[in-house]
Formats: sequence, structure tokens, C-alpha cells
Amino acid sequence: MQLTKEQIEEFDSSGYLFFPNTFNTEEVEVLKQAARDVYQEQREEVWRENSGVARTAFAAHTYNEAFRRLGAHPRLIDPVMQLLDGPVYMHQYKVNAKVAFDGDVWQWHQDYGTWARDDKMPEPRAMNIAVFLDHVTAANGPLLFLPGSHKHGVVEAGHDLETTSYPLWTLDRETVTKLYEQGGCVAPTGDAGSVLMFSSLLVHASPPNISPMDRTIVYLSLCHVENHIRQFKRPEWVAHRDFTAIEPLPDNTLIELAV
Repeated sequence: MQLTKEQIEEFDSSGYLFFPNTFNTEEVEVLKQAARDVYQEQREEVWRENSGVARTAFAAHTYNEAFRRLGAHPRLIDPVMQLLDGPVYMHQYKVNAKVAFDGDVWQWHQDYGTWARDDKMPEPRAMNIAVFLDHVTAANGPLLFLPGSHKHGVVEAGHDLETTSYPLWTLDRETVTKLYEQGGCVAPTGDAGSVLMFSSLLVHASPPNISPMDRTIVYLSLCHVENHIRQFKRPEWVAHRDFTAIEPLPDNTLIELAV
């Protein structure tokens, strides 16, 4: 999947791109079963909400075959390499759950803010590309973006250790309000199999999911190989230390797992 000139310009302007229905129903079902499998595992990489339900499964590509293949899928890797102008490695891999009724908030933050402070990533030559495993609607805790906020560089943040089960460098209300007044706020929604790509500097969040609908999204955090992290205080399964360039797999790699 190669980006057009217009898409590259849109990414530069807004900080994100949305690709509806990038994966078909067979491929999505392979990934949904993989998510069900990893959330059942009792391992340190699987974090849970305070209620006990799954919140995120870190590094799922290292212990699940479907997620390993997704982590090298050309529909995801190729456009990121195009925007980052070169080979990429996997800095972080998450399968984020917002289960019906109990999915908790993700506070306002920038991913690169965390990667710079906690991992000493030199530059924001990294980004996220996300795959919807469920239909994402206005009701079940969609991502919220502040378009254009990536143009402000790293924004001052505080280390929130209390709001949820996962520590995060978060932005205060005054900062979020100022950025909102400059560029607005959007909530990209779409069918299962759709894909979001967004800058590591884009300010984003997601509200709790109190609806009766699950909302699971897989996130690949990809970094240019020359921009690898320099500090290793977080566990390897949170901030990876294998800086090998990803070699994209054939396009039918997920269909091969469908039964």
C-alpha cells in the first residue's frame, strides 16, 4: 500500500490518515481469535484494568503467530516506511481492549513524549499504525485526536501514576484546551478491518467504554532503525530492544491462517 501525494500532504497537515476496510472479514476474524487467545494468557505482558478485565497485551507478536504476521504486514509496514523514509523496527506492539461496560480511559498524551522521556528515543521519527478488530463507533470509546497538534513538538506533560492501571505522561486540561481551540477534535470511526496511521507527536486520548460493545485495536509503534532508543529502563516487552529492520511478508499472510 503506497500513499499518494495527497495523502502525504494530509498527513503532514492533520497528523493522521484513515484507511477504511483495509483488512477483510476473514483476516479480521483471524486477528479477533488471536486477541481472545492472548487475553486469556496469564503472563506479565497482559495488563488488566483495576476491574480485572484485559486492558492491553504487550508484545503479542512475540507469542502469537497471527500477531507476528500482522507485525510485518505490507499494508501496514510499507506506508510507514514511505513516511519515515527508510526501514523500521518494532518499538512497541499492543493489543488494546476496551471491553463492553468496563473499558477504562486513556488520558490525553503524545506517544513520543513517553518514548523520549522513558526510552531516550532521539527524534520523533516514529509513528503508530492501528488496526480496528471491532467496529469503532462514537459510543464504544473511540480514539480522540487533536488535528495539527503534532506540529507543536513535545508538549509539557506530567507523569500520571494514579488514573489507570498504566502509567502515562499526560497533558493537563489547559494545554489540551489550547490545542483544541487551534485545530478542533475528531474521533475517527469505522468498520472492523479499518486502519489508522498517526504521528507519534499527535495528541490523542480515548474515553471509557460504557457501551455494551467491545472495542479492540492493535497498535504497531514503528521507528526508523537509525532512531532506536538509547535507554532501557522499561521492560523489553514494553520498549523493544531488537532494532532489526522489518521485512514485509506477502500480502496473503493472514489468509493463510484462516480455517
